[in-house]
Amino acid sequence: MMDGNDAAVSPSHDVIIVGGGLVGASLACALAPLGLKAALIEAVAFRAASQPSYDDRTLALSASSCKILEAMGVWPLLQDDATAIREIHVRELDRPGHVVMTPDELGLDRFGHVVEARAFGAAMSEILPRLVDVDFLCPASVGAIRAAGDQVMVDYSDKGGNGQISARLLVGADGARSFVRESLGIDTERHDYRQTAVICNVTPEQEHRGRAFECFTPSGPFAVMPHVNGRCGLIWCVESDRAQALLDLTDAEFLQRAQRRFGGHLGAFLKVGKRSSYPLRLVRAQEDIRPRTVILGNAAHAIHPIGAQGFNLGLRDVAVLAEVLAEAIRRGGASEIGNPEVLRRYSDWRAPDQRGTVAYSDGLARLFSNPSSVAAAARTAGLLAHAFIPALRRQLAIRAMGYRGRIPRLALGEPL
Repeated sequence: MMDGNDAAVSPSHDVIIVGGGLVGASLACALAPLGLKAALIEAVAFRAASQPSYDDRTLALSASSCKILEAMGVWPLLQDDATAIREIHVRELDRPGHVVMTPDELGLDRFGHVVEARAFGAAMSEILPRLVDVDFLCPASVGAIRAAGDQVMVDYSDKGGNGQISARLLVGADGARSFVRESLGIDTERHDYRQTAVICNVTPEQEHRGRAFECFTPSGPFAVMPHVNGRCGLIWCVESDRAQALLDLTDAEFLQRAQRRFGGHLGAFLKVGKRSSYPLRLVRAQEDIRPRTVILGNAAHAIHPIGAQGFNLGLRDVAVLAEVLAEAIRRGGASEIGNPEVLRRYSDWRAPDQRGTVAYSDGLARLFSNPSSVAAAARTAGLLAHAFIPALRRQLAIRAMGYRGRIPRLALGEPL
């Protein structure tokens, strides 16, 4: 809830970030060069095994995301755990059409890199304590949120009791179930795909050589992504009522079924790691700004993992917000960062990319789960067209690499 009845006093911070997961922690790093005093509120202690953002999920980082992380100073801590994506193979199960994309069509040697979310968390746990202008309230929970003139006030609770902080700008980066978004009363578009992603690491018989595979099936995509040490990340999307059965299989049974679904592209699957799962739902906020407040990442748009664009989309949110705030500071100082026109510049810049990426992932998820013969024919025609028309492959690759539309400075590897 928000009201304007609190007396105006000098804010304790310039920015409050709610959520210290993948996107919130990245934003704290991106803002570090701006000299802003920030507070980061996170519900789970950093380095905790229970931190949900830093689990066994595979993160396919686009080329633009890698540039953003490099410009933020995060990439040196990740590069030893990252694997280059040098080919992308796309097909539909039991139907014609097999698209192979290579970065040399764009004059590059890789599309991006793959890292585990857990490795990303380890890097953030190392770099965040170095941010001298950030106060960490962790673990802590957020209570009331109140706008008051030129600032926003946030109540919180931690092991020391209850407290309150204030800032010129509040950023909600607290995930698909965003408390900030719900507190502001922002409506959402929601769709339950009735699919669950089962994720794990597997060791194949053959070297992956940087190849990523995505196979579309009626129950969702089946993806195999290259990892370090010869391993691969496996993402197997199934109807939600079948997910527990996959989790309950013995390792040998699971490998056998995964092998049947994937085929022999990398020889036999020899080992499998711990399996986990998460449901697949679309949650898209109808607004991403309110007075003195921005929501970004999954708080603004939690999307289907098809095409591996979720975290990449959130990182582009981070890069654009950091650039817009840097411009505001240059024009009028830190007092400008929460002004309505500044937030509107952010929202207008991000709208085409967010709208297009959400529509792309949602459209693919629905198209490839549609059993009709018309949809099947459209899918086959689309894959065959991409297989034989280089210009279509190029456009698909550019989208995957995050270089459509207006590109923020960090995504070009340039400082703010």
